[in-house]
Amino acid sequence: MTSQPTLGFADLALSTPVMDALKRIGYEQPSPIQAEAIPHLLDGHDLIGTAQTGTGKTAAFALPLLSKIDLNVLPIYGGQAMDTQLRQLRRGVHVVVGTPGRVMDHLRRKTLKLDNLKTIVLDEGDEMLRMGFIEDVEWILEQTPEQRQVALFSATMPAPIRRVADKYLSSPKVVKIISKTSTVERIEQRFWMVSGLHK
Repeated sequence: MTSQPTLGFADLALSTPVMDALKRIGYEQPSPIQAEAIPHLLDGHDLIGTAQTGTGKTAAFALPLLSKIDLNVLPIYGGQAMDTQLRQLRRGVHVVVGTPGRVMDHLRRKTLKLDNLKTIVLDEGDEMLRMGFIEDVEWILEQTPEQRQVALFSATMPAPIRRVADKYLSSPKVVKIISKTSTVERIEQRFWMVSGLHK
């Protein structure tokens, strides 16, 4: 039985700036979810990606998206000053990373316009379902243009998430990684417990 050749990031047709950044931080080989998902996303397909937490799902969608744009990223979430967000949105941004509630808030205020949206990524689909955000996510999807790319990533694929995928994704490629390999195992993680104002 012949083994599959090892795929490197250099084989994935990512942009030169993204490749340079990967080289600088010493990343050479994509995780399985990255190796399978990145080519589909670069080709413009909708995608359903299922893999456990810690397998590199974030880079699986972030790297192809960053390859397609000039970088100007705005995070929008509750608890952050609204006037700062409004100022930056007026200036125009290429990437918005947001929580469902704050994204909905901006859409209702018409301070976030999705007319030129190319790609929307729903990450941690099962977590959004668990936290009760799935109806908000569907409302947001209803506001997006008909011609856009949708990528849905989730550790598991419960029925409500599958229903959202069936309704809003167009002929998606499906990447499912059943693997014990986790990128987290190679990372030391620490946390510091804080409460209230100390955050």
